[in-house]
Amino acid sequence: MAQESVDVPPLQYYRHGRFKVAGGVLPGAVTAYQTYGDPNNPCIVFPTCYGAKLAQGIHLIGENRALDPRKYFIVTFALFCNGESSSPSNTPPPYNGVYFPLTNYEDNIRAQYAVLTKQLGVKRVFCALGFSMGGQQAYHWAVVYPDFVDRIVVICSAARTSPHSKWLVGPKNALRSAKDYNDGHYTMQPHHAIRAFNRVCVGWAYGQTWWRQKLYLYDGLYPSLETFIREVWETPSLLHWDANDMLSLLQTWQDGDASQVRDGGDLEQCLRAIKAKVLLLPCKTDLYFCPEDSQNEVKYLQYGQLFVIDSVWGHIAGGAANPADVEFVTARILEFLT
Repeated sequence: MAQESVDVPPLQYYRHGRFKVAGGVLPGAVTAYQTYGDPNNPCIVFPTCYGAKLAQGIHLIGENRALDPRKYFIVTFALFCNGESSSPSNTPPPYNGVYFPLTNYEDNIRAQYAVLTKQLGVKRVFCALGFSMGGQQAYHWAVVYPDFVDRIVVICSAARTSPHSKWLVGPKNALRSAKDYNDGHYTMQPHHAIRAFNRVCVGWAYGQTWWRQKLYLYDGLYPSLETFIREVWETPSLLHWDANDMLSLLQTWQDGDASQVRDGGDLEQCLRAIKAKVLLLPCKTDLYFCPEDSQNEVKYLQYGQLFVIDSVWGHIAGGAANPADVEFVTARILEFLT
């Protein structure tokens, strides 16, 4: 059956007023979001991942796709620090730039809950779904509001950012050490810093076999690895991202741990308490969120299913890069939502 593309709706903004976050307070917090479909249909929450704006990462939305706007009311949310919701780049003094307070996943979920219940009139979430940082938000939905969410889908993600992912200090330090970052007090975007950040990240994003097979050439679309990195990784960041936003969002990722919400860091207890049905879709070659994390988690879930994406595309298998992986993920989601 043919998949239909979806028209991207306009951005909407919910203004929370004074909003407490992990690192303090935002006097005028804003959550950006978009909606697809009829509000009378079952609600699906689909938050952004790292590096995504709301208009990106929507490959699962559309007629005959995993998330069909004819069947569901789909709400996509922008993470704090993604440049659309409250972020270092768009917050006025005294919380602009490097002075922006730390935000965590729980802050984001509380903000999203406010939009759903106060603005959109949603009484219950049929499914919270996400890729990468979006998957960590899905887990947090099931923990922060256990009686509000029926099911969650976690794609290439985990309930807790693993010790292995402390590698995130690598790209962070590469950005901070660049000559034009100026300790975050730059007057124009620090291109050297952003390029350095991306060149560290790209090496982790794909499976090692993917690199060995030179799949970065995309059947001749890119004549070299250098061209691929510049066009696929550097260009979007240089055009659309702010360096302080990138660092703040990275800290949210690095600190991610659903067991800290109410279980004092006891991940097993946290997972056992989840009432929602859970679908885990790790990739066997993911270096960001290794599949072993999902295999450990599913042992403690009351209603957990796990299917491994058999792909060399690594973490990116959970995104929109490889049609075969998208097809696999779509099929598993459709089965789970039925």
